[in-house]
Amino acid sequence: MITDLAFCQRSVLFAELSKLVYSSDEKYVKKRAKSLGFGVVEYYNSDGAQAYRFSSREDIVIVCRGTEPTCFNDIRADLRAYPVRSEAISRVHLGFKQEVDDIWPRVREDIKNKKKKNLWFAGHSLGGAMATIMASRCYHDKKLADPVEIYTYGSPRVGWPGYVTSLGPMTHHRWVNNNDVVTRVPFWILGYRHHGTTHYINAYGNVRHLTFEQRLKDKFRGFVYGLRNGSIDFFADHSIDAYLAAITKYRDGYK
Repeated sequence: MITDLAFCQRSVLFAELSKLVYSSDEKYVKKRAKSLGFGVVEYYNSDGAQAYRFSSREDIVIVCRGTEPTCFNDIRADLRAYPVRSEAISRVHLGFKQEVDDIWPRVREDIKNKKKKNLWFAGHSLGGAMATIMASRCYHDKKLADPVEIYTYGSPRVGWPGYVTSLGPMTHHRWVNNNDVVTRVPFWILGYRHHGTTHYINAYGNVRHLTFEQRLKDKFRGFVYGLRNGSIDFFADHSIDAYLAAITKYRDGYK
């Protein structure tokens, strides 16, 4: 049961699943999911919008797939930053909403009769934004169970302040890796805000609670380290592998 795991263990599990859903080999996904304790795996794919449902006796985890550079539909979704009215209140990112709209009917149908199970959402990049929107729809739908928690990695901003507030008391653990550029878009000046509790990974790959000034210094340090290693930190830090490695180190530090 996922609720029996410590926070650091849950963070690694959902990061592993967020990486796993990028695989194009469904057989491998099912095999790996089974080794993690999920006997039932359902794949959703409609017009490029993709997600998986991982189910065990006690839990259901919906994990949305993030942006794939070779998938035009994903890139188009990221660029459609026009704010449109959400199903509940205020405004949400058009592209992210449309991605969810494509697969939501099937996802909803599969979870609506399973209120006795714990419901979780997770995702990386675009997948994190989709997971947040799906969790919001569950929270505002009386026929669905409220999500236990949301875990996102390198997620962009999803909606306006009113939308973020409408998510209510849902627990959302939002992981940010140093200079990950995706976590800074859509721009704040357009009205978009983040939801959830930020867990920050510094330039050394360690989880730290930093002040605003300390984080600015750390971001500059990470940018310099990236240049020395021949990479652009803003993009390298967005990798799900980088997130998984840092969070695994964080978990192992508590053993």
